[in-house]
Amino acid sequence: MSHTGIASPYSWDSPFHYSQATVHNGVVYVSGQAALGSDGSIVGENDFDAQAHQVFANLKTVLAAAGSDLSKVFKVNIYITDMSHFPTIIECREKYFMKPYPADTTVEVTALAIPGLLLEIDVIASTD
Repeated sequence: MSHTGIASPYSWDSPFHYSQATVHNGVVYVSGQAALGSDGSIVGENDFDAQAHQVFANLKTVLAAAGSDLSKVFKVNIYITDMSHFPTIIECREKYFMKPYPADTTVEVTALAIPGLLLEIDVIASTD
C-alpha cells in the first residue's frame, strides 16, 4: 500500500515533517490548510474573510501540485474558532465549489496550531 507525498511549495513547513498532500489510488488527501502566505506569515490577521480566501488559495495550490483541483473535491473538513463566521463559510462553499457540492463537516475549535489563525480546512479530492 504505497502513496505519493506531494512536496510543499512552501519553505516554512519543512521543520514540521508532513506532506501538504498525499495521493493514493487516485485520491488526494490534503493536509489542513490555514491562512499562511508563502513566507509562513498569517494573511489577514483578525480578518476571517481574508483568511478564508487565503485558505482556498492554498487549497488550490496544493491540489494543483497533486494533479487535482477544487472541482474534484468530494469531502471537506472545516475547523473554525468562532461559529459566528459560519455565514462566510457558506459563501465560500458557493464561490469555490460547484454542484454537486462536496460532503462537509464544520466544527468549532478552541484554537488552531498557530495563534491568530481563525480557520483551517482539509479536503479529499480525486485526480480523475
